[in-house]
Amino acid sequence: MGALHEGHLSLVRAARKDCDRVVVSIFVNPTQFGEGEDFDKYPRDLERDKNLLLEEGVDEIWCPTIAEIYPEGVENVTRIEPPQELTNALCGASRPDHFSGVATVVKRLFEKVQPTDVYFGQKDYQQTRVIDWLIKEFFPKIKLHVCETVREEDGLAMSSRNVYLNDEERKEALKISQYLKGVNKLFEQGKGAVEDLLREAPSYEYAEIRDARTLARIDRVEGAAVLAVAVKFGKTRLIDNIILCPGTKSNL
Repeated sequence: MGALHEGHLSLVRAARKDCDRVVVSIFVNPTQFGEGEDFDKYPRDLERDKNLLLEEGVDEIWCPTIAEIYPEGVENVTRIEPPQELTNALCGASRPDHFSGVATVVKRLFEKVQPTDVYFGQKDYQQTRVIDWLIKEFFPKIKLHVCETVREEDGLAMSSRNVYLNDEERKEALKISQYLKGVNKLFEQGKGAVEDLLREAPSYEYAEIRDARTLARIDRVEGAAVLAVAVKFGKTRLIDNIILCPGTKSNL
């Protein structure tokens, strides 16, 4: 959705490494913002974004208008509804229409661009599960690449919304990655019961461990799982996650 940072550019580089032609779409999608959310204030700097992408050798930058994506009008859009088990949990609990908005716009973007490979960041982990479902349902020939979260030197996950943080909130936000590291350390020490891993969970909007593929609740980490968190600092809502998987190292 623009306001590009190193996390976005890392996706471009991954695509450039794999593919002959790289297309980037920039579109702040109104259907994934709920009432009272920051659609109008979402950071936008299109010229800066274009310059960054051109420096990375992107072949095409597509910046459609709302009318191009939703010619019937935003109010008349027939929304794509992913399975509730993917959308009702985690962020979907407080943002009930968000992931149908994501699925709706991404389906239209895919139809226009017709990609062979698509690249999404792990930071928006629940989104990647929705995209995985969308591809299996409508675009079985597309290959989904989920790329590791890119972080600041101090561990904070890169996000377009980080610009909203004041100095004090920025310091407090570091506790997110510190908490994820702490849980991962417990996991590496042999704790596998979710109750034990989350025993000292902070009072975030949520801090949950779910099956990494289905997002189903689990009692114990026996296969790949995701620890996902969401927290507000002032008016800024940040999300982050880490994969817990027996026999593999953390991505932090």
